[in-house]
Amino acid sequence: MADELDSLEAQQRENPDPHEKNRPVPLVVLVVVPLLLLWAVGYILVSQRNDDPALGDMRTLATLEGKPAAAPGAAVDGAQVYAAQCVACHQATGAGLPGVFPPLAGADWVTGKEALAANIVLHGITGKLTVGGKEYNGQMPPFKDKLSDAEIAAVLSHVRTSFGNSAGPVTADAVKAVREAGKERKEPWSGDSELASLK
Repeated sequence: MADELDSLEAQQRENPDPHEKNRPVPLVVLVVVPLLLLWAVGYILVSQRNDDPALGDMRTLATLEGKPAAAPGAAVDGAQVYAAQCVACHQATGAGLPGVFPPLAGADWVTGKEALAANIVLHGITGKLTVGGKEYNGQMPPFKDKLSDAEIAAVLSHVRTSFGNSAGPVTADAVKAVREAGKERKEPWSGDSELASLK
């Protein structure tokens, strides 16, 4: 009998099992979440595409859409071509990536004969290339099918006069002459061994 009383007292000391009743989610959450969702949808629908740029990162829709394509015969922006085609490897500073992509700053391949630089951009390079006393063993793609003579001239002129380089600009006619002279070439230049003859 004493054991039964002890057991009964122990049961009376226990808390009841938790249960969710008819509403498992609190009423406040059920009201607030739909209101927030409606507010977010309404905000998106009424906000304008050209909000004040001071409220964001200072870019407007016109900035994000970019500049219209240049008309044929118009001057080409070499810095823009560099940013679009070269900066991923040679970096914005022209310093390249040590051991991976060679620098353009102070490189005699860049500041030497304009025909040499044009040949490199037109046909690309593969294999060992020595720049500033350091060896690079990679690959540069050819741009002869991607860029026009004017674009190659503009980007070469930009590189030859930037990053501390002080070589002269390159003309589209000079690039055209190099393109014509190498029109039969199908393979990239084979690094130092082949390009040395063009220096």
